[in-house]
Amino acid sequence: MWVFIIKIIFFDTETSGLDCRDCQIIELAMLTVEDGVITDDYNEFVNIGRPISPRITEITSITNEMLRNDGLDERTIAEDIADRLTPGTLMIAHNCQFDLLFVYFLLKRHFPEEADEIVSNVDWLDTLTVLKDRKEYPHKLIDAVNHYGIEEVHFHREIDDTKALRDVAIALRNERDDLAEYINIFGFNPKYGVGGPRFPFIEYKAQYFTKFMVRDDRILPRM
Repeated sequence: MWVFIIKIIFFDTETSGLDCRDCQIIELAMLTVEDGVITDDYNEFVNIGRPISPRITEITSITNEMLRNDGLDERTIAEDIADRLTPGTLMIAHNCQFDLLFVYFLLKRHFPEEADEIVSNVDWLDTLTVLKDRKEYPHKLIDAVNHYGIEEVHFHREIDDTKALRDVAIALRNERDDLAEYINIFGFNPKYGVGGPRFPFIEYKAQYFTKFMVRDDRILPRM
């Protein structure tokens, strides 16, 4: 599996809100794995130049002081992303549509001519979509961690989430070796539709809840 993938990046974001056009990434983590070895663990706050709401601090534990004192400017973050998203890379996130949207609009603000090419030249895998074919609701990352009995997970910063995500991806692969079929396929709840704009390089498929792991011939990519 993934024999054609040069590099895998497990990534996660914290954001100043839910609207990818009006809100921004305030923390970004990227865990790079090459040949099964972690070669880079990137975790940075982003100084977005304006205060975040108390509600976002409550949810993320990120304060305005942390962003002012420890955050990199958004342009630097955009450059760091562009440097890592090279052809042959597989990007993996849990609820990947959300994180991809924020990464894309960040790139679009700083590299308007190159942003579309950067995100379309790599591949994307959504572990949330895979998980929905494997277990009943709920489907958050912590639910996957608990479901697969993953131990020693400390959710303090986003890099911890990416390490947990890597362990979840390994558990999903060990359970059934079909992850490659989900590359560039995102499931969505037909009740709510796709969250945000659709990307032309992603195939979006309606995905319904199940109470059990679906049969091999019933996984979402084959439907």
